[in-house]
Amino acid sequence: MRLTGRALRLTVFIGEGDQWHHRPLTSEIVHRAHRAGLAGASVFHGVEGFGASSIVHTTRLLSLSQDLPVAVVIVDDEPRIRGFLPQLDELVTEGLVILDEVEVIRYVGRQAVR
Repeated sequence: MRLTGRALRLTVFIGEGDQWHHRPLTSEIVHRAHRAGLAGASVFHGVEGFGASSIVHTTRLLSLSQDLPVAVVIVDDEPRIRGFLPQLDELVTEGLVILDEVEVIRYVGRQAVR
């Protein structure tokens, strides 16, 4: 797949402990994005944050959190990203989903290892 020029970045902010049918929600989002043929998805773990609940979650030693913030980031062209949004409506019951217009400068995959 070749992706350059204008695209959309989809970012889903959720908690590390969020689940979908006893499976990590981040994993479910990534696997569904893969099955949908999207260009790629990455999960980034936060060290501290808060959301709508106003509860601060942190990695600091004295207050170890079970629900640190995570972000799932997916970039692809607008029709593919918008076509994926209904799946997120099903999956994300708490969290924040945002879209940004981005410009892809370079998108090159690794050689497949056989």
